[in-house]
Amino acid sequence: MPAETQAQVKPHLGNTSHLLQQAKAQMQAEEFEKANYYFRQIIESGVPIPTEMPYFFAKTLFELKQYDNSSKFLKKYLEINGEGAQQYKMAKTLEAQLESPLEAIKNCSLCNEHGYQYQTCSNCKGEKKIESSCSLCKGKGIIGCSHCVGTGLITKKNIFNITEYFECRNCNGKGRLICPECKGSLVETRPCQSCLGTGKIPTDILCKHQP
Repeated sequence: MPAETQAQVKPHLGNTSHLLQQAKAQMQAEEFEKANYYFRQIIESGVPIPTEMPYFFAKTLFELKQYDNSSKFLKKYLEINGEGAQQYKMAKTLEAQLESPLEAIKNCSLCNEHGYQYQTCSNCKGEKKIESSCSLCKGKGIIGCSHCVGTGLITKKNIFNITEYFECRNCNGKGRLICPECKGSLVETRPCQSCLGTGKIPTDILCKHQP
């Protein structure tokens, strides 16, 4: 493979270092959205990330109020580097700062476990369930009796090999039964698959934990 093609395929480690410096510069300027952009460029580059990067990314996410993501990157930073980490003391300070907002997320019913605000499910309108035409009886409310195959009669051979007819006890000779799925209502009710029966779905809006 030509050298030019190899350079195009393989991510450049020097470029990753440059992106990290840009991200840190944006942090110093308190431009955390821009810093977030550079950090994500590093992650998407496919090369091993610098060992100190998870701390700076965690700090950026904290400033953007993405506390759950911040906590995950901070934990990864401490797992990788341990007490010998260059930013160990600052990391432990950030860990303490995260306790309160993470607790608020845990106790909030308005957002999911990641801190993103819920909205009413548009599919079930918050009802948690969906009504549809019964799939078993096709919306008719009745089904054919399986014992008599819908005839209402059961046939048996007597000892003289003569066929005798008896009223089907399963359907009382009607040949049909009330649908056991919808109980004759013609519709079936199932948990909404869009919200998994919760009546709400998370948005990309960070929750303020206030009604």
